[in-house]
Amino acid sequence: MKKYLLLLVLGLVCALIGLRAQTESPAGASTTTTTGATTQAESPAASGMTTTTTPTTDQHVVVTPADLKWGDTPPKLPPGAKLAVLEGDPTKPGPFTIRVKAPSGWKVAPHTHPTTEKITVLSGTFNIGSGPTADSSNTKALKAGGFVILPAGMQHFASVKGETIFQVSSEGPFVINYINPQDDPSLGKR
Repeated sequence: MKKYLLLLVLGLVCALIGLRAQTESPAGASTTTTTGATTQAESPAASGMTTTTTPTTDQHVVVTPADLKWGDTPPKLPPGAKLAVLEGDPTKPGPFTIRVKAPSGWKVAPHTHPTTEKITVLSGTFNIGSGPTADSSNTKALKAGGFVILPAGMQHFASVKGETIFQVSSEGPFVINYINPQDDPSLGKR
């Protein structure tokens, strides 16, 4: 009983220390930081991505659809879609979340990633398939609310029907390796 009481007291002390640290944050700190900053290094903006938020470790982040800063997708993805970075920097190590708005018929040829990719469909129809060839008979149509986890190294491909918005969470840096190098849109004209 004394052991449990000691653990309870320690938990309360830790919670109070955390609460005190929150109340001592710098004056003027807001709960959401939204930027439209664009840099030309190997940053999201240089890859065609625009950062929507810049979270800090002691603040929560709230992003509304109006906060999104849409830009072109990076050259390694087919042209036509728009992309917004919700958190993190896909070009650097660490977690990131992006949102993609793709026009009807947009397709990504078979490829892999060195990290696990988690996709949530927000609107439209997202068709996901696995394997080294884009065989439409080997796809699953995901509607709004659909979710898929693609393990690192898994060969997969995607297409959309109707304008489709989906969200990707993963670990950076974001890398896409096409099974057939000729499918890489960055090697040709966009």
